[in-house]
Amino acid sequence: MYSTLYINCKGCYTFFVNVKGTIHKRGDRLQNRIQKLRKERKLTQSELANDLEVTRQTIISLESGRYNASLILAHKIARLFDLTIEDIFIFDDEEEE
Repeated sequence: MYSTLYINCKGCYTFFVNVKGTIHKRGDRLQNRIQKLRKERKLTQSELANDLEVTRQTIISLESGRYNASLILAHKIARLFDLTIEDIFIFDDEEEE
């Protein structure tokens, strides 16, 4: 499991440092398990969107990887699925354990 320790702002770039010490910058791609979790719980995209107070298009963009969730939205998603943010969102270059 990966855990984000710091979010540091340097100039116009935001860096994320995980437990392994890897530095990620804004624009790095995240994988997520939203679609899998949604289907396991038999939720439609519309139902999930309503629960999270976002549009269905946002859910589509999240599931397809075209959009990275804000920290607030990531927190809402994690709370809804009763998981940690790190259980749902994974940087592309990190392997799942």
